[in-house]
Amino acid sequence: MLRKDILVKAANYCAYQERTQAEVREKLQNWGVYGDDAEEIIVYLIEENYLNEGRFARIFAGSKFRVKRWGRQKIRHELKARHLSEHAIREAMQEIEDDDYLDTLRTLLEKKKHELRTEKQPLILKQKLARYAIGKGFESELVWDVLSKLISR
Repeated sequence: MLRKDILVKAANYCAYQERTQAEVREKLQNWGVYGDDAEEIIVYLIEENYLNEGRFARIFAGSKFRVKRWGRQKIRHELKARHLSEHAIREAMQEIEDDDYLDTLRTLLEKKKHELRTEKQPLILKQKLARYAIGKGFESELVWDVLSKLISR
């Protein structure tokens, strides 16, 4: 493939949906573009604002929180797995407002508590709820704090 064709194809790939540099690098390798050629294309995509890891991280964090109800820890882990910089990850975490975060955790726990209403043992109920929320990526201290208020009712 010609260099110009690869540039257009890569730009279209990035325009379709937000991508990370690692995703673009992998796609370029699939197209047979390696080394300095791949890096030059990535630089071009960044300069032309097709590729912006900060923007990717903010959109990813915001959507995973709002749509999937993931906690900060799970989002942070996923962003690290996508080889994003610590700066981009910190920026992404600012997308999640503390009040919304706490409200989401409470709502998740109340909904799950309702699903587990047949569980009569308060300690077992708390453990199941905590395991659920921590598995969603919420911080254990916060989960236990919210649970202590939720179960005492």
